[in-house]
Amino acid sequence: MITNNYKKLSILVPAYNEQKTVIRLLYKVKAVKTPLEKEIIVIDNNSNDNTNKLVSEWISENKDICAKLLKEKVRGKGAAVRSGMKVATGDILIMQDADLEYDPADYNELLKPIIEGKTKVVYGNRLGFKENTTAHLSFYIGGRAMTIVGTLIFGKNVKDINTCYKVWTADLTKNVEFKENGFAFDFAEITPFFIKSLKKDKMEIMIVPIHFYPRTIAEGKKVQWIDGVYGIWAMLKYKFKNI
Repeated sequence: MITNNYKKLSILVPAYNEQKTVIRLLYKVKAVKTPLEKEIIVIDNNSNDNTNKLVSEWISENKDICAKLLKEKVRGKGAAVRSGMKVATGDILIMQDADLEYDPADYNELLKPIIEGKTKVVYGNRLGFKENTTAHLSFYIGGRAMTIVGTLIFGKNVKDINTCYKVWTADLTKNVEFKENGFAFDFAEITPFFIKSLKKDKMEIMIVPIHFYPRTIAEGKKVQWIDGVYGIWAMLKYKFKNI
């Protein structure tokens, strides 16, 4: 059953030194057609390149779409996304990295389970399509290990816990104060929150296959092994945190 309660999609784009890719990403987001009005929120995470300038110019030149640029001085993906969440006006929110690893063309498939009332949270699975290129072996092993550990800790297999593509209804996180500033927010803090929140509605996180085009550290990938080590500790911490 398709519901008509959702009118706007807020796309949260944390960006740190992404001058090479962020404008191409914004055009991709603008081009994708969805059943919802789109609101793009770019959060410049204290970049020291031309990211802020380029995004500001793009917004000025693209008045036909709702777009905002925020400046977050506290460095870290979690800090950036949390800043975006505070000003988002959409009924549904989605995380979108600025590096072109993830394709906005997947939005409609990600939105579908929520629009149809099947769940309030959807995760994209980078291993969902056989044709997807895998990341460097160390990133692949690290990602799989984190998902396995997360499954054991949280008791739910979300297939790809580190995925950027997390989509959820705004009511779930309204007035919730999250704490993590780094990558741990992306999986260790928000995932158990979603699991516990959905349990109240007798729902689960739904998984949708997505396309993935990984880049290397040399090309700008920012997650490091230390993020994984801290992430495991953070998952244990938030497993037992009350909502």
